[in-house]
Amino acid sequence: MIYLLYGTKTFLIKEEIKKITQKFDDINISHFDLENDLITDVIDDCLTFSLFSNNKLVICENADMFTGLSSKDSEIIEEYLNNFNSNTTLVLTVNNEKLDERKKITKLIKKVGKVISFNDNINPYEIVKECLKDYEISTNLISLLIDRVGDNPLILKNEIEKIKLYKDNKTITKEDIINVTTKKVDTDIFKLLDYIVSDNKSKALEIYYEMLKMNEEPIKIIIMLSNQFRIMYQAKELIKKGLSEKDIADILKIHPYRVKLAIQNGRKYSKETLLNYLSELADIDIDIKTGKINSNLALELFILKK
Repeated sequence: MIYLLYGTKTFLIKEEIKKITQKFDDINISHFDLENDLITDVIDDCLTFSLFSNNKLVICENADMFTGLSSKDSEIIEEYLNNFNSNTTLVLTVNNEKLDERKKITKLIKKVGKVISFNDNINPYEIVKECLKDYEISTNLISLLIDRVGDNPLILKNEIEKIKLYKDNKTITKEDIINVTTKKVDTDIFKLLDYIVSDNKSKALEIYYEMLKMNEEPIKIIIMLSNQFRIMYQAKELIKKGLSEKDIADILKIHPYRVKLAIQNGRKYSKETLLNYLSELADIDIDIKTGKINSNLALELFILKK
């Protein structure tokens, strides 16, 4: 059997792969990533019979030859699709919203294999309910969990697994969520950014000290703040030129969701404000690296002088 799993919802793709792998022993499963591995190695493995079983599984990530990108791998994969090993299950993944339907190999794999799209929206509430279906948890606590760790499905599921390991009963409490899960730093960065720009020094310092308690390094916080200001500035300028969120994401090489957030948050600030903060943070970064000032003190002073 041959599978082509594609889409932007990598969490769902990974879940589908887990379902497929349950039918195979670990010793009969091979993993490849075409960002690092050669397609010829993948095909060689597909054609090689397992010493331990009649059936084997080969998983190959980033099979971008099925997208609009040009690839020398197309002919190699086409040749295999025309004469594949029936004892090998090949799973190809593409982290892209669309396939190139014009390509011969895309048409071919639809004939000989199973092509599944994973572009549907994921409701984080449903993820929590499904993962904790054997536990008692209120709607308010589900909201608290999502607000605390974010709605990234992979992170959300990992944090839920931590709660399960921690619990010795089936009732989830607020204390369980606060004590066990890791608070999402990105959320605090946006809050810190807002408080700095709105000149709310006490709230900005409160967020900053909380991040330090979470073992966040001041230099890392400076870099994250700079990144947010820079992306907001770039998105603000590019949206003026009539570019779509997808176009901006492609240009900046970041996830479209980050572009959406940058556009939304960037509306609060002028172009000049964003550039001024970028310049000041760059100067602070230089002063810290050249030993002119302590990193903790540098960011604290930056907040206080606003």
